[in-house]
Formats: sequence, structure tokens, C-alpha cells
Amino acid sequence: MPPVILCPRLAVLVSGGGTTLQNLLDRVRAGTLAAEIVGVVASKPDAFALDRARRAGVPTRVIPPTPRADFSARVFEAVREWNVDYVLLAGWLQLLAIPDDFRLRVLNIHPSLLPAFGGKGMYGRHVHEAALAAGVRVSGCTVHFVDDTYDTGPIVEQRAVDIADCATPADVARAVFAAECEAYPAALRRVAAGGWQLVGRRVVLGSAAGDC
Repeated sequence: MPPVILCPRLAVLVSGGGTTLQNLLDRVRAGTLAAEIVGVVASKPDAFALDRARRAGVPTRVIPPTPRADFSARVFEAVREWNVDYVLLAGWLQLLAIPDDFRLRVLNIHPSLLPAFGGKGMYGRHVHEAALAAGVRVSGCTVHFVDDTYDTGPIVEQRAVDIADCATPADVARAVFAAECEAYPAALRRVAAGGWQLVGRRVVLGSAAGDC
């Protein structure tokens, strides 16, 4: 079973505004998330998330997309320099090839209850539009380990959100983001606490593995 990491060192990967990054920074600063954000990688030089990181005194790196294998290699070269325990995707829009030394060390948060409304092209507003179009009354968010495809890695944490009264994608986004702000720190705590194992595609505590 994975060991306990009391205060994990984190690299956060971003492509846009960085609201998820800001949530993590705020919680670390407030002392409600025992972690250290030691670096931020952006796939776009104009990502506003870079400004958020710099204001917080966090080192940044911009790595524009190139062919996938080379791009992934450069991303993980950067995070290795920071000696991180985990990599967190926070609005990151590029598919990565996960190297062996980072298997089960890369987390992503997706704004739906996977496997619903996941896959290539399903991010941000696209996910919430699809949820409304499907007529679902419940959506939510999923924190999962990242593998080499879109939104298919083992699930760590999910939070359901009632969207029956949401009229627009923006309404859904607000409701789901509130859940994301709680789910991502909770998932990180769960993983860093150690003692978990994979059962199929679920991450479960060791003592609970045989309960169901």
C-alpha cells in the first residue's frame, strides 16, 4: 500500500484562468490543506493562472504543446526538478503520456460524475451543456488518477450536485465548482494518507476493500 505523506509537495498543471489553482493556494495558505505547491506548469503563456501562481510566490514554467511524447517528457522533466510527490491537473487541457515513475501520482478533477460526460473535448462549459441537454437532474465532479487517455483513470472521490433548478451551463458550472472546491482537497488528503489500494477502477481504503 502507498505510504503516508504528511505534507505532499505538489506541482499544478494549468491551461486557463486558474480558479482551481486559486482554491488550492487559498486552502494551503489558510492551513486547511496540508500540502506545499512548489511549482505551476502552464501550457499557454497567457494563462491567467500564471499570475495567480506568481502572486503566491510559486515558481512557474510555460511549456507550449508539441507532439505528445515530447510534450509530456518536457512537462515531467519540469516537475521532477521540483521533487514533487503528486501532480494535480487544474483546468489542464492537454493529453499526457504518464511515465512509469508518475503512475498513480497524477490527479485530475473533472466537472461531471464520470463516466458520464467525459472523454475528448469534454471540458468546462461543454460538459455542463451536455448535462443540460441530457436532462439529468444530478451532476457533480470526479477526482481520478490520470492514465494515458481522457477521463478513464481510477476514481478517488466523487461529489454529487443537484442541478434540477439550473437553467444555464453557467448555473451548473457554479454549482459544480462549489463541490470541486471541497472534493479536490479531500481526494488529495485521502491519497496522501496512504493505506489505500485499487479495487478495479476504484481507490478504496485498505480495510474497506472487502466490504462490498
